[in-house]
Amino acid sequence: MNNLRAIIVEDEAPARDLLKAFLKSHENIDLIAECSDGFSGAKTINENKPDLVFLDIQMPKLTGFELVELLDELPEIIFTTAYDQYAIKAFELSAVDYLMKPFSKQRFDEAIAKVYSRIQQKEAGSGSIRQLAEKVREDGKVIERIFVKTGTRIDVVPITDIVHIQAEDDYVEIVTKEKKYLKKETMNYLEKALPTQMFIRVHRSSIVNVNYILKLERYGKESYIVILKDGSKVNVSKSRVKELKEQLGF
Repeated sequence: MNNLRAIIVEDEAPARDLLKAFLKSHENIDLIAECSDGFSGAKTINENKPDLVFLDIQMPKLTGFELVELLDELPEIIFTTAYDQYAIKAFELSAVDYLMKPFSKQRFDEAIAKVYSRIQQKEAGSGSIRQLAEKVREDGKVIERIFVKTGTRIDVVPITDIVHIQAEDDYVEIVTKEKKYLKKETMNYLEKALPTQMFIRVHRSSIVNVNYILKLERYGKESYIVILKDGSKVNVSKSRVKELKEQLGF
């Protein structure tokens, strides 16, 4: 087996130093990079395509789970966490290993052994990590921002800037006051993840920010459209009219 190429993504220097110290006893693992934040981590992982990543969960600006969603290819990942009980529950339901800080050298070696075992048995770790990301997404956490990856560029879109969202085949078009973004995502996920007091799904292919609704107009005999403050017009399905009127206080 060739040496494994590893990357550390951890915002705390002492934690990075501990991981590097523990790695010294594993001659078959080459540490090729270390990153102190999620944005540089995502870029470095996508550019270098390592075999193994040590990934902190709680980082400012971009969490470990959000980083996973931005990766082109998924390596073996050992997550690290200091206190996130919510994340630990998710790990217990998956095949992905994690290190609970502070962790011992013995616990670290056990995680490494698990990685070796999976690789030797030619088991795809990416499936487990993808399932973990999906598990976290399914737990009903309301999001405050959306990350959009375009090539090597990562844009952070605060949900307060979103005017409306349109379905585009397997993608969604996120429309803000300044620009539009295309992201591979589902309308069903966004409908559940966006705060309901701010966003409402008015059509199977449309979600609007109620704060940007200028007016609701009848269109034809029984149809309605919402006119947004940026001039956009969005169709409202018959089944959503009542709910929309109630949310707008009509």
